[in-house]
Amino acid sequence: MASKISKDTVYDAINYSIAGEKKRKFVETVELQINLKNYDPQKDKRFSGTVKLKNIPRPKFSVCVLGDQQHCDEANANNIPCMDADTLKKLNKNKKLVKKLAKKYNAFLASDSLIKQIPRILGPGLNKAGKFPTPLSHSESMVQKVEEVKATIKFQMKKVLCLGVAIGHVAMTPDQLYQNITLAINFLVSLLKKGWQNVRALYIKSSMGKPRQIY
Repeated sequence: MASKISKDTVYDAINYSIAGEKKRKFVETVELQINLKNYDPQKDKRFSGTVKLKNIPRPKFSVCVLGDQQHCDEANANNIPCMDADTLKKLNKNKKLVKKLAKKYNAFLASDSLIKQIPRILGPGLNKAGKFPTPLSHSESMVQKVEEVKATIKFQMKKVLCLGVAIGHVAMTPDQLYQNITLAINFLVSLLKKGWQNVRALYIKSSMGKPRQIY
């Protein structure tokens, strides 16, 4: 990426995004906006991929554990929201309730033993919302796994040639934002069929601020 975008350009955009803003009552997200070219969403294969950033981009990102007894005990001990199979069964595959659950949390983790049963217990609701749980085994640290999910962003090509992902927030340092931006851009380019030839423009923008072009 270094050859395509100068470090100064990125830092200018970062400083513009975090400095030029009025103080708001919430921490604004900083997002990377991507415009693509030479890509036909109808014909070309739609890409999708996730990458773990160095710094957690959204501090309020919430993760819920759908767990067996052991995982629920571990979740409760660490103040992580969790639900067991019996609680999930009470939703009765009710579409409205499953939708409400999907809305309530940004992501889900599920015990290995439970994950295969999720579609049977809940129906397709979580999958439709793009929030099918990430598997969690007993050999992994739950706290670390939750942090990992919080730091992961997803690029998904839909029917249009623009996409945006949260890569940080205005309370982060410029260096933290720069690390996240470079990681995100390099990963995105690796997903594209023709790499940089598919990138028309890149912008950095805070929630309420104006976009600043970096490429």
